Amino acid sequence: MKRVLALAAIALALSPIASRAQAFPTKPIKIIVPFVAGGSSDIVARAIGSKFQEILGQPAIVENKPGANGAIAAEFVAKAEPDGYTILVGSIGVFSINTALFKDLRYNPLRDFVPITLAVTTPNILVTKPDMPVATMKELVEFAKKNPEKLSYCSSGTGSSDHLTGEVFKQTAGTTAVHVPYKGGAACQTDLMGGQVDYSFQNLGAVTSYIKAGRMKALAVTANARNPQLPNVPSAPEAGFPDLIVTSWQAVVAPAKTPRDIVMKLNDAIVRTLKSPDVRERLNQIGFDVVAGTPEEFGQFMKAEVERWTLVVERGGIKTE
Repeated sequence: MKRVLALAAIALALSPIASRAQAFPTKPIKIIVPFVAGGSSDIVARAIGSKFQEILGQPAIVENKPGANGAIAAEFVAKAEPDGYTILVGSIGVFSINTALFKDLRYNPLRDFVPITLAVTTPNILVTKPDMPVATMKELVEFAKKNPEKLSYCSSGTGSSDHLTGEVFKQTAGTTAVHVPYKGGAACQTDLMGGQVDYSFQNLGAVTSYIKAGRMKALAVTANARNPQLPNVPSAPEAGFPDLIVTSWQAVVAPAKTPRDIVMKLNDAIVRTLKSPDVRERLNQIGFDVVAGTPEEFGQFMKAEVERWTLVVERGGIKTE
């Protein structure tokens, strides 16, 4: 009799877990984006949420919360209820570079989030305003040296991968330029196309269409090889800058303590969405490489990226403005 009662107690204790897994989600899932609409994180977030209604039976609501290189949105999600209804789609800056640059950061990506998946990767690409009188990276360096203190470059925010790529470029080339940080890549791209700033290292996936339309001039991709979407644009090593290799990425997390079964249900939905032929093709066409792996794989990757960028910042003595 005691054994029967014990088994019944165990079954009763486990039943909420089973029912929770079956029930989730019962309302829309909010996807928080740490930057303005139109940038890489926003593009990936909307792609991820595009099939939530179909797969999970509830829609995704994308909400942009820009500011402080993604720290405002990251802190918001870190403090959100760990129930699976608030998740964050963010960048390399949000999940790794910020910890190296900002000593007063009010969130810790390794402590405050549970990984869901690494979504996509993409190299950065050096782009200039349309009428910039240069055609190669070396010509840009020569122009910068002949016109010291006159060049400006924009980024999606202080501490973003495009900011740090620009800093590494300046250090490697021995040039100067004024850094103009924005609250996201889209605003930077708009001013670049309008001629308000001279150049930028943007995520390739976010600017491919502008380059093809002639609204930006592309000089080099920060990868070891050319990208098939822009086969005429040389790689950084081809352009004479072998050390300028930077791969940016976008990933998905939930607040720490989100139950494992919910994390896995979200992972399944997001991986299925990213690997679906239409979404994969759409992302590939604009320069993103779909990864869509396990939470464990992304957790290990994020830890390694935090360590990598901490060393880069320390060795380069890079400071925020």
